Amino acid sequence: MDLIRKMNNVSVLGAAGKMGSGIFVLLSLEMAKLKIGGKEKKEFTLNAIDVSQLALVNLLGYVKSQLLKYAEKNIVELRGWYKDRHDLCDNEEIITEFINEVMTMIQTSTRIETAYNSQLIFEAIKEDKDLKVKLFSQIKQNNPDAWFLTNTSSIPIGEIEKEAQLTGDIIGYHFYNPPVVQKLLEVIKPENINQQLVNLSVDLAGSMRKTVVQSNDVAGFIGNGHFMRDALYALKKAEDLAQTEGWAKAFFLLDTISRDLLVRPMGIFQLLDYVGVDVTRFILESMQASFPDEKLSHDALNKLLDRGIKGGQFADGSQKDGIFKYQKGRIKEVYNLETGKYVKIEGIEMDCAAMMGELPTFKIYWKSVVREKNRTELLENFFEELHKIDSVGANMAIAYGENAKAIGQMLVDTNVAESAADVNTVMETGFFHAYGPINNYF
Repeated sequence: MDLIRKMNNVSVLGAAGKMGSGIFVLLSLEMAKLKIGGKEKKEFTLNAIDVSQLALVNLLGYVKSQLLKYAEKNIVELRGWYKDRHDLCDNEEIITEFINEVMTMIQTSTRIETAYNSQLIFEAIKEDKDLKVKLFSQIKQNNPDAWFLTNTSSIPIGEIEKEAQLTGDIIGYHFYNPPVVQKLLEVIKPENINQQLVNLSVDLAGSMRKTVVQSNDVAGFIGNGHFMRDALYALKKAEDLAQTEGWAKAFFLLDTISRDLLVRPMGIFQLLDYVGVDVTRFILESMQASFPDEKLSHDALNKLLDRGIKGGQFADGSQKDGIFKYQKGRIKEVYNLETGKYVKIEGIEMDCAAMMGELPTFKIYWKSVVREKNRTELLENFFEELHKIDSVGANMAIAYGENAKAIGQMLVDTNVAESAADVNTVMETGFFHAYGPINNYF
């Protein structure tokens, strides 16, 4: 596929958002490779489209900072790009020229009409199918040659394609947060698709050095297909425990077990805060229509949102209060659904530790185990001991791991994922788990 021809003019919808800004940076680097690195004489335009002009101004600052990081890290490559520019002598001059050249390709706009001249439309707006269909349909009517790459994490691509009448010119291109750092790219092909678009998406992913996993076009795909059900399981177990121990202890205990005893980077409720309580519920609602036999909701999410507990991040990336309150990224308080107030964890963590009971003497921690070459051996030893312990904590962890495995296998059995390896790759690469859910540990 001729990337140069299709990337002469590109638009990103929702460019100033959390995901859109990262996607925008990646595309600016790809266009730099073509124009500067490839010595292309053609003009390249990258349009940042969003509803807020102020947010777009802030986006430009973020793009510059990321270009500077890239340039400093890849100065040898840049010197090769500018080897014929004898007026550029030192690294600082090359870096400045690089940033300036990339920034001249960028245009900002609050008008959807800006996308009418683009060959490629990348979309990272909120998970609202009706809004996506409206915008895509409007662009397609005014630009029949446009191709769409949507970052939706849950909405079936085929439904968008049909309702927006895109004649096969859309593909799911689901980046993980933050796109600039995350290696995983979940690619979703609807039944009706333009093969040239598929070829372009593969070539572009390769140029961005992404790890590609293809998911079938089923709501939630692989990543949220697993994560959402994993979160619902934790909410159900917390609800059961809250009957005797209260919600604050239930949230804290399940979060601790899912982090420490399953060897994950975050506990399940900290991850839910990171994604956003509101975003989680919206994704579940998006998935529900495709799974009428499942209950993809939980009253606790509704109660949290009714009280303004949303989670998510501030513009600087710091964590907003959600199920937990945070201080410099550390959990300091936990929300009690009964009282509507936060409780300091110092007042409950000893009780939770006592409740968990005996735990493995062979200690491993996610941060260290993921760096170990003998990771599998360490995990085998840890989980072997965990299975031998008869305590509340050990039994809850084993049941949790077995359920995570069952979810993963269900995604394979129902053809959402092509293989167990694909499920494991998504959870290991996209969610940074130390091991995939389909394993021999449970």
